[in-house]
Amino acid sequence: MASTMTISPDPLLCLRHSIASNHPPILTTSPDATAASDAVDNLAVATHLQFTEPNHQSFPLDTPTRFISSEKNVVDLRSIYLAWQKKDVAIPDYIASAQQLNEELSASGGAGGKVQNLVFVERLDLITWLEGASDDSEYIKPLESDGSAAAAAGSAQVASGAIGGITTVPSGAAGGRPGKVIDPRLAEIYNGERRMGDRNSVLRGIKPTDFSHIRKTAEVFLGRNRNRPGHTSTATANPNANPALVSLPKKPGRRPDPIILLSPSASSLLRMSNIKSFLESGTYIPPDNALAGSSNTANILHISRLLPSIDPQRPLRFILVDTPEQFKPDYWSRVVAVFTTGQTWQFKSYKWQSPPDLFKNALGIYIGWRGEDVPVTVRGWGRGVTSAQVDKWNQNTGSQGRWRDREVVEGIWGQIEEAMRSRSWGKDGGPLAR
Repeated sequence: MASTMTISPDPLLCLRHSIASNHPPILTTSPDATAASDAVDNLAVATHLQFTEPNHQSFPLDTPTRFISSEKNVVDLRSIYLAWQKKDVAIPDYIASAQQLNEELSASGGAGGKVQNLVFVERLDLITWLEGASDDSEYIKPLESDGSAAAAAGSAQVASGAIGGITTVPSGAAGGRPGKVIDPRLAEIYNGERRMGDRNSVLRGIKPTDFSHIRKTAEVFLGRNRNRPGHTSTATANPNANPALVSLPKKPGRRPDPIILLSPSASSLLRMSNIKSFLESGTYIPPDNALAGSSNTANILHISRLLPSIDPQRPLRFILVDTPEQFKPDYWSRVVAVFTTGQTWQFKSYKWQSPPDLFKNALGIYIGWRGEDVPVTVRGWGRGVTSAQVDKWNQNTGSQGRWRDREVVEGIWGQIEEAMRSRSWGKDGGPLAR
């Protein structure tokens, strides 16, 4: 008799859909909140998270999710929602918020339980997935329904004896008596034995290494070579090739986000608090001014910009940070610009600590006051560094009348676009790891 399997709704997908539809979920103290008093703002008191989009769903906040941390711990919904709420704050503030929430959860009137801290890379990966900028995550397990077809096929092969099952030992010559089955107790002993490896398996390790970003980036160069005159394609060179395989369309991969590094110096005119308003709105506001808009403690920002010569259809999503301390090795190939004040101590933690080497691989940008000279050190770094000047801030007029800032910003974006194009950035991906 056939049975119908009901797939339970997934809290991670519900949260992602609610963010995309701009209908944030509601913290409640009951599974089915009907009264206004059931809705709360305090995550330590709430017991459920209620979604209205795409369907009406309610999940307990201690529900385990498909997000698995690097320490192989299952992260619950309350920890996921806290990471999303604190997506724009600095790491120390996020850790302090988690500790305070744990104290409130265990106190009288709290909902109980405990939230987990996500490290920088895990939190960045989660936020990127929730915002819809990526369709896959190395920390989120696929839904069980995604593997049901593969599991059914595997079960059919086991049932037919093609794979798996109980090992048989041949007995007698061909055409003789059928083979006898190994005793189940002996098979259990075999399964408990330690498997010995050779030098190849030891060198390969147990953690799989994902080189998909290398393949995606190499495809840009390989495709460019195929379009050159006189280049013979694989299909033409090999007449015996299977035409079905040759014409098989390749699935486009996720385009990596380019990175812009800022100077952490207190004397820099552009810092994390005012860089977003400068590059997006085209208006310079001092970093310590209340009109700057961004928090001074934010350690990562995102802005989007359409660069027509690279991709005329989709805006590129840029990541802005002022320190590379959380970088993975392949992140350096995505660095497209570095804002500098001319102080070389800024580069001590960089992959390229020498300014000439650094500005061969990324565009240098110096911002100073209009009418003041560019520092001699910056001029000595050559054509790899571009300079721009903005008018000094007038407290009386504020942001009014700063029409020349827009011209400066457009010039900076033009330089970044030209530098990215010269380093082989395209609509499908960035350059190879440098």
